[in-house]
Formats: sequence, structure tokens, C-alpha cells
Amino acid sequence: MDSILVTGGGPLNGEIPIAGAKNACLTLMPATLLSDEPLTLTNAPRLSDIKTMTALLQSLGAEVQGLQGGQVLAMSSHDLNNLHADYDIVRKMRASILVLGPMLARAGQAVVSLPGGCAIGARPVDLHLKAFEAMGADLELRDGYVHAKAPSGGLKGAVVEFPFVSVGATENALMAATLAKGTTVLKNAAREPEIVDLAHCLQAMGAQIEGEGTSTITIQGVDRLGGATHRVVTDRIELGTYMLAPAICGGEVTCLGGKMNLVESFCERLDAAGVSVEETEKGLKVSRKGDRVRAVDVTTEPYPGFPTDLQAQMMALLCTAEGTSQLEEKIFENRFMHAPELIRMGAKIDVHGGTAKVTGVDQLKGAPVMATDLRASVSLILAGLAARGETVVSRVYHLDRGYEHVVRKLSAVGGKIERVKVE
Repeated sequence: MDSILVTGGGPLNGEIPIAGAKNACLTLMPATLLSDEPLTLTNAPRLSDIKTMTALLQSLGAEVQGLQGGQVLAMSSHDLNNLHADYDIVRKMRASILVLGPMLARAGQAVVSLPGGCAIGARPVDLHLKAFEAMGADLELRDGYVHAKAPSGGLKGAVVEFPFVSVGATENALMAATLAKGTTVLKNAAREPEIVDLAHCLQAMGAQIEGEGTSTITIQGVDRLGGATHRVVTDRIELGTYMLAPAICGGEVTCLGGKMNLVESFCERLDAAGVSVEETEKGLKVSRKGDRVRAVDVTTEPYPGFPTDLQAQMMALLCTAEGTSQLEEKIFENRFMHAPELIRMGAKIDVHGGTAKVTGVDQLKGAPVMATDLRASVSLILAGLAARGETVVSRVYHLDRGYEHVVRKLSAVGGKIERVKVE
């Protein structure tokens, strides 16, 4: 099994290219199921989750081919010959549930296993199912599978009001509504850039969508969708992660392709902590204003609030801040599993339910630590870059789900990091 070996000390300087968004690409790929014409995605990230979604789509009869080293995905679902998404694939990744809406809308039926994925809380799919029921679908949960069938004549437009903001449910309902009969209105919809990116791709395929990026999205169903070529939006979570590298280590790093509007609330917290962020033609240039950052309070919220997917990385930074910070996690329960590992590195963290109090220390120390989920894994790497001595991060298969070439990217700006085999 592989581990990541990090030797701390020294500033980081240079440029880091930011990949296409994992969460956007995993949503865009199932959109191919809505049409019998080709859908091509450019700027696709090269990650294990993308391979998992590729395998799932291929199991349903879709053709998926990676071009240009995997950065281009050429897809076609002209022969959709299987409407059963099997547990063996779906269990590996929560985003697999996103094939349900497109299959139900186009083929009128689908059988999809309940998904697996990150161990960061229950994250139920009931909001997805309630949206489909509102569109007239008949749903039955049996033996761990969702058995879904559209009414004769297909799904029907409906008003769907989510009781709380759900990115996945918004995405699934949005895709299904593009082929429903009549008008669908999604209220209290998610506003993330990945939602906007999906809407733009669907619009390029011929969908009639208004209000993307707001809390009310209106979709006028069409009879069929065509093909398109679409560029995947920049990954704002990878962007924020690498912006934290010079903040925690010192130095100056430009994150190529980064845009301030993708990470505005995150940048506000960085500024309060004493981190400079400047938008240039190349991307976002980041540096620490002083020798240490200042303590700040952080509350995770749905977009445009502070992203839950940057909470673990921000905690790593605040472990070395002057003063005491408070992080409140409002999106997912059980998402402070990285805290005990940071404590092994000398951090002072006190967790009570959904709140963590972090008192900064002068310096962290290297230690053997274990990644518990995707974002936790990279938070430990960031902490290791700033720590004294060596840090060994195990269970890095989590890392491969969301960050491409992390060793190469951090090494290029002066980080002492390598991937090693551990017996």
C-alpha cells in the first residue's frame, strides 16, 4: 500500500496548475445518458473517481473514451442497453446516484443501487427520490436498490421545493427535468459553480434552463437533447487547497487558472487570517503577509458560503495561527475525523459535536498519520509541509479520488514530498 512521505520546512514558490473540477465532471458525465448523440468533456481531471464513473457508464452501455491522457472524455450513449446500475460499482462512490435521473428521464425506468462513498455522515438520497416522485415517478426501495419507473408518457414537470439545500439532489432533478413534459421549478436549489457548469452543458445540448446560480431554477422540458462539447470548470476545492500551501509554509504560489469568484468566501477568511490573494492574468497569487497567520472563525455553509470541502485544509492552517480559532461544521456530521491525526502532530484541537476549537502552536511536528477521507488526506499533507521532521500519511487511496499529481505539483514549488511503498 502506498503512503505519502512529507519532510517539513521551507517556503513554497512557483506555479501550480489547477485541474478541472472533480465534482463538476462527475455530474457532467451522466448527462451523456440523456442523449443518443456524443458528449465530449475537455479539461477533465485524471482521478480514480472519474475511472469509477467511466466504468459505471460503460456498464450501462455507454461508450467512454479518454483522450489526450485522460483530459478529454469522448462519450456516447446511443446504445443504452442496460438500465441496472450494479452495487459492485455504485458502492465505491456516492456520485453514482446521478445516473438515476438521466436514465429515468430518457428510458422511463432504472434500477440503481444505493451508493457508497466517503465516511462523513449518512448523506441520504431521499431528496433525490422525492424530486422524482414529484415528477410522477413510481419508486420502490428493494434489496438495497432503487427501482424507478416513469409514468406512461414520461416524467412530468413539477414544482420541487427542497427542504434544505442539496447539491446532488439539485443536479439529479435538473438532469431529469430537461426531458420531462412541461415546466419544472426547483426551489431552494443549490447554487454551486458545479450546478452552473452542468446547466451550461445541458443548455449546449439543447436544454431550456433559466435561473442557474440562483436558488430557483426553471426548466422547460424538451423532446430530446443533442450532443455537445463542454469544458469542465476549474476545481475550486483543489484551488483552495493549493492556495493554503504558501499560507501555511510561507513563500508565494500562483494557482494557474484560479478565479476569485470561485472562492470568494474562502478568500475572505484568508484575508482575515493575514493571507494575501491577488488575481492575475495567470490565476491567483497567494502569499502570507506575516510570519504567522492570525486565528479566524470559520462556519461551513452551502455555496456561496465557506465550503465544507475546505474545512479540513483550513484547520491545518489554523493549527499554526496566533490565537484560538473556532470551526463550525454545518454541512456534514462526523467531518472532524482529521482532528485526532493533527493532534498527533502536536496540534491543540478540542472537538465538541459540530464545533472544533483550534489553538495555534508555534510549530507542528512530523508523525505517522492516517487519512480518513479525501479532504482529510490533503489536510495532513499540508500540515506535514509545515511540520518539523517527517510525516507519513497512510491510506492515500482517498487522495487519488480527488487530487491528480499532488506529489508532482507540490514538488514543483519546493515541497519535499514523495510517494512511497509501504509493506
